[in-house]
Amino acid sequence: METGIGISADLAPYLPLDHEPNVTDDARLNQLGYKQELSRSLSAIANFSVTFSIISVITGLTTMYSTGLTFGGPVTMVYGWPIVGVLTMIVGLAMAEICSAYPTSGGLYFWSARLCGNEWGPVVSWFTGWFNIVGQWAVTTSVDFSLAQLIQVIILLSTGGKNGGGYEASKYVVITFHGAILSMHAIINSLPISVLSFFGQLAAVWNLLGVVLLMILIPSVATERASAKFVFTHFNTDNGEGINSKVYIFVLGLLMSQYTLTGYDASAHMTEETKNADKNGPKGIISAIGISIIFGWGYLLGITFAVTDIPYLLSEDNDAGGYAIAEIFYLAFKNRYGSGVGGIICLGVIGIAIFFCGMSSVTSNSRMVYAFSRDGAMPLSSLWHKVNKQEVPINAVWLSAFISFCMALTSLGSLVAFQAMVSIATIGLYIAYALPIFFRVSLARKSFVPGPFNLGRYGVVVGWIAVLWVATISVLFSLPVAYPVTSETLNYTPVAVGGLLVITVSWWIVSARYWFTGPITNI
Repeated sequence: METGIGISADLAPYLPLDHEPNVTDDARLNQLGYKQELSRSLSAIANFSVTFSIISVITGLTTMYSTGLTFGGPVTMVYGWPIVGVLTMIVGLAMAEICSAYPTSGGLYFWSARLCGNEWGPVVSWFTGWFNIVGQWAVTTSVDFSLAQLIQVIILLSTGGKNGGGYEASKYVVITFHGAILSMHAIINSLPISVLSFFGQLAAVWNLLGVVLLMILIPSVATERASAKFVFTHFNTDNGEGINSKVYIFVLGLLMSQYTLTGYDASAHMTEETKNADKNGPKGIISAIGISIIFGWGYLLGITFAVTDIPYLLSEDNDAGGYAIAEIFYLAFKNRYGSGVGGIICLGVIGIAIFFCGMSSVTSNSRMVYAFSRDGAMPLSSLWHKVNKQEVPINAVWLSAFISFCMALTSLGSLVAFQAMVSIATIGLYIAYALPIFFRVSLARKSFVPGPFNLGRYGVVVGWIAVLWVATISVLFSLPVAYPVTSETLNYTPVAVGGLLVITVSWWIVSARYWFTGPITNI
């Protein structure tokens, strides 16, 4: 069978492209070995909106603010955020360059196959794909579970707070909230892409306005505010975890920033639904990271100026049960107006932002499932890459929601087990980011044919910095977070990521190497 450029369709995913100008999106996709099945109606802004709402600085920073306060406090957050931001942008630039060359829904695993060629393509795309897809499911799990926990805190504060006898939902109620949220996300993602595009752009606007509102409102309302000296120079070493080294503490605090700045591969997974994908896909990655860095730093500064008593904010005996940002908001309004209702409303603003984040995360998940199953990598692949009359991969949508719910069930056993599961959201996902970049600067250094967006002679340097950063955080975030190390304090990140590696390696050796051939054409 011949493709539009006169090559064997079976070899199409492994052959280099000539990025001639004025080639249509559909023709470019045909060159990569696929026919157009999804509705290509997303603009550059719509592509950006999905990714920006997945990064969602309100979501990540709110969820992880307690971690930042515990490990280093203001100094770690205020200075750690731009450091991580710059290095994340470098990873994003390296990914954007490859995305421009290969704009497909498969994203990372397709890139790895292309860059390694026919001999190594199948095995590297297998590992990249599974780390990517499991990492994405873990992101959705952690985002929607954090929303369920926030709802529980809002209910607690609305009924008088912990010290006022407020209602504290059980873990079974929280997991029920989680399931309901996932169901709503699956329903929304079952709608036509045009409707989803509207929600995505609404989510981006909500995140931007929400950040600006809260970063100004909270310190303005607070009757007691931190000094500039506290915000820019105070380093919290009183973490209660037996860790005294300032360097070690600072490193652990960086997890807040790195966890937040994830999920920007969504722009790549949406390229088969994006117009001018080889330009707008990379733009979506870079702009979403850049704007998130700027607004995220403003949000951190604004909220931190309302911090006055770190030990109390982190104490489980406060009204919010130890949920630091919730307590900050609640106290700001309560101390000024005698009621914390205003703070609860602000938490509602955050809750809606987190809801949009989870919604966009399911969108990205489903497109990855669609692409990976299209290439036969998943059990029952023929089922998951089917699209309905609205050109939506609806089975992939509901599968993603179901798996994210199952991953959250580990919280019923212990939060330690749950944290092990969602740790894949940061390290597992970044490993998937780094693999195609590594192949781009090593095996494919001379053969890589860049697309319209490229870094020129700096591409290799940027790529190596990105790979080294991912290798560094993979080690740093696997270190113990408390001493002495016990079953309750052990950092299960290496266990979770190592477990995923063992499963994928075993599956490959025992079975997949006999039938998985990497990306295959459907023309």
